[in-house]
Amino acid sequence: MKVDDQKGRETLIYLSKEEVKEKIQNYNSSVTDKLKMTLNSNGIYTGFIKVQMDLCRPITVPASMNPGKHAHNNNETAFHLSEGYVNTLHISSTNTVREVIEALLKKFLVTDNPAKFALYKRCHKEDQVYMCKLSDREHPLYLRLVAGPRTEMLSFVLREHETGEVMWEAFSLPELQNFLRILDKEEDEQLQILKRRYAAYRDKLEAALGGVWKPG
Repeated sequence: MKVDDQKGRETLIYLSKEEVKEKIQNYNSSVTDKLKMTLNSNGIYTGFIKVQMDLCRPITVPASMNPGKHAHNNNETAFHLSEGYVNTLHISSTNTVREVIEALLKKFLVTDNPAKFALYKRCHKEDQVYMCKLSDREHPLYLRLVAGPRTEMLSFVLREHETGEVMWEAFSLPELQNFLRILDKEEDEQLQILKRRYAAYRDKLEAALGGVWKPG
């Protein structure tokens, strides 16, 4: 998979109301999960998008949602969201990428600054899979309509900004300190796993050596 901020971008095509109506009819005739689009009389249409949550760093939520897990002093807690979790949002054609990110975080009661996250589109082009970061002003439902309902042709992924793009000023001091505590805990857990693994290897080698050199 290639991450490409340019190749994955499509030229924005402005559709007439009739073209939108036709595309929505074609879209609805192809959906297999009942998540259809609806065209309103004012020309705005609504529908559903699925977003894969591909987050490496922990997210922050109220402590009451996850009591006892790395709690902050300000009644917040941080935890890792399950890898590959997919969330469905009902949005309109006027909703921007920034609004979609904010809606996703609100749905999960995430208190992190939305500026920490970016929405990507994953698409197939020329037998390659591209990940393209969307600008805050783009409209995900329009992209979904143009691409059609097949997620293998276009899907959305929520990720943190790349390491070189992280807006560290968006993190509070307690959040940064909590991340360090989580990293220390995960490092210790991985070290214990490695120690147990190598201890098991050592036992097997010593047993094998004992068998080889056993007298008689």
